[in-house]
Amino acid sequence: MVSTLIFDFGGVLIDLDRQRCIDAFRRLGLRDIDTMIDNYVQSGIFRQLENGDISVAQFHDGVRRLIGRPVSDGDIDRALNAFLVGIPPERLQLLRLLRPRYRLLLLSNTNAIHFPHSAASVIGGDGSRLSDFFDRCYLSYEVHLSKPDPDFFRYLLRNERLAPEECLFLDDGPKNIAAAKSLGINTILVPEHADLHEILKNYV
Repeated sequence: MVSTLIFDFGGVLIDLDRQRCIDAFRRLGLRDIDTMIDNYVQSGIFRQLENGDISVAQFHDGVRRLIGRPVSDGDIDRALNAFLVGIPPERLQLLRLLRPRYRLLLLSNTNAIHFPHSAASVIGGDGSRLSDFFDRCYLSYEVHLSKPDPDFFRYLLRNERLAPEECLFLDDGPKNIAAAKSLGINTILVPEHADLHEILKNYV
């Protein structure tokens, strides 16, 4: 009996545009950016930011070192946030429909630049708050764990006092889905540009 729905953020709720982010960083002079960012797992300094291993200030300084010239913090943030396209209103409405029936959790590989920007300008654009949609958010940069590490899922289960079979996890990354399944969590692999309402029609 599923009591809790666990959502990935990027690629499931918010649409992503990796190429737009790559182009923005290349305009700043970071030529090998395409080897560092991915829709599922980041590498290098981007991975360190996502895991909360470095501060935003350290990330800014690290990007400037990679570029080799002065670049403002704002320009770096705007390039990184170019990855984020937006959340279609119907997905937020779906969360509102699900909220009275299920505990809704967010489990996301994200960072201290992306997520506050998303919460303020995308989710909160109409005056809504994160708490209007989710009971709790588990963010990689806050807990220093990231998918597909099974310990990230174990952390959530332990903190929420949930049995794996009580949960349904939705993610667009096959490795993340495999990690959740290995722990006994129910899963749905969400295809690109999928109709989330159709996927969850039996739960609404």
